[in-house]
Amino acid sequence: MFDSLTDRLERAFKVLKGHGYITEINVAETMKEVRKALLDADVSYKIAKEFTDSVKQKALGMNVLKSVSPSQLMVKITYDELIGLMGKDVEDINLKDNPAVILMAGLQGSGKTTHAAKLANLLKNKRNKKPLLVAGDVYRPAAIDQLKVLGEKIAVDVFADTESKKPVDIAKRAIEHAKNWGHDVVIIDTAGRLAVDEEMMDEIGNIKDAVHPQEILFVVDAMTGQDAVNTAKAFNDKLNFDGVILTKMDGDTRGGAALTIKAVVNKPIKFIGVGEKMEALDVFHPDRMAERILGMGDIRSFVEKAQEQIDEEEAMKLQRKLAKNQFDFNDFLAQIAQIKKMGNVKDLMSMIPGVGKVVKDMDIDENSFKGVEAIILSMTPEERKNPDIINGSRKKRIALGSGNDIQNVNKLIKQFNDTRKVMKMVNNGKAQNLMRQLNQRGTRR
Repeated sequence: MFDSLTDRLERAFKVLKGHGYITEINVAETMKEVRKALLDADVSYKIAKEFTDSVKQKALGMNVLKSVSPSQLMVKITYDELIGLMGKDVEDINLKDNPAVILMAGLQGSGKTTHAAKLANLLKNKRNKKPLLVAGDVYRPAAIDQLKVLGEKIAVDVFADTESKKPVDIAKRAIEHAKNWGHDVVIIDTAGRLAVDEEMMDEIGNIKDAVHPQEILFVVDAMTGQDAVNTAKAFNDKLNFDGVILTKMDGDTRGGAALTIKAVVNKPIKFIGVGEKMEALDVFHPDRMAERILGMGDIRSFVEKAQEQIDEEEAMKLQRKLAKNQFDFNDFLAQIAQIKKMGNVKDLMSMIPGVGKVVKDMDIDENSFKGVEAIILSMTPEERKNPDIINGSRKKRIALGSGNDIQNVNKLIKQFNDTRKVMKMVNNGKAQNLMRQLNQRGTRR
């Protein structure tokens, strides 16, 4: 996401490179390019103009310090304005009541059912909640079955009343069921509806009035750009929802919806869908999104994702093995499994400052791990434990068993040996200075 916008903004700031100070002329030229970049990202003209006018006004009112270049100052001002545009602070969902009732709303095909399950999964695993999913879409064929399948996948109970065709009654009975069975969160999936369909809009309004949800979340597809923003406004006029879940943020979206939905409806984006997996739902951080838009990466989200998947006991065990230089192919295979759990590899790499530009045009095959895993699994237990015994004849057998050629086996063994050398260096403390420098850089930013 935002690749095109990031490139355009970087080109715009280059206008100021080489200038010792900010003038009305060079700021106007820069802001003209920024405004074009925002318009191309599907930001409305009104918001794009207000945004650039605000940046220009603040830039002209500032003195450039000797240690800061005009382009750096402009990036900093733009960064602050982007955060303000997207909502400044992280907005949590209201889970104070027991059970807390969350009502999902949106157009048909926006991803309500899938994201109801993703939200349940997040609350279960990260908030220690016991959610109940409610199948309130009585119109779409197989909607109930879809929710049941997703609920089973994430081990969350699903309340479905196949006898009733009244979503209001289903929602009310589901809340009673939750109270009786100890569920502390109720997530009600509803049918997709158009904002112009008065009968359907009245129906979801009736559900709201009947169950008094603590949280109404509007689910919208980021790929629809400004149409998403206009739809959000229409739904907000009817429901006065509490927040937005923006889906398909991992796709080829221009980003206009993420940038402007808060400014139009004055309701925060609370979550973003970033993939197909049930774990692919992230809390929306305006500051981190601004960093990514400006090409700064998002190292904090990267570290958080890593921490979620790394087993502390396994990490200590690995550290002990490294201390004794006993890192083997079993450990290598375990590390691949950890990385795969974290999500899309290309998206993860783009979070690392400076790496995003390198990988954005690369075709990183998510199935590339399969070849590596096949090679390792074709080794005998002794070979995985003692990689140094792998000679030419063993390599031929491993290549044949994994369906690879011997060049790929040699390449993997070289990568493994390089990894082992780096890990040994880190364990010996030789990389501490590098990490200290990286931390200092992150603090200054």
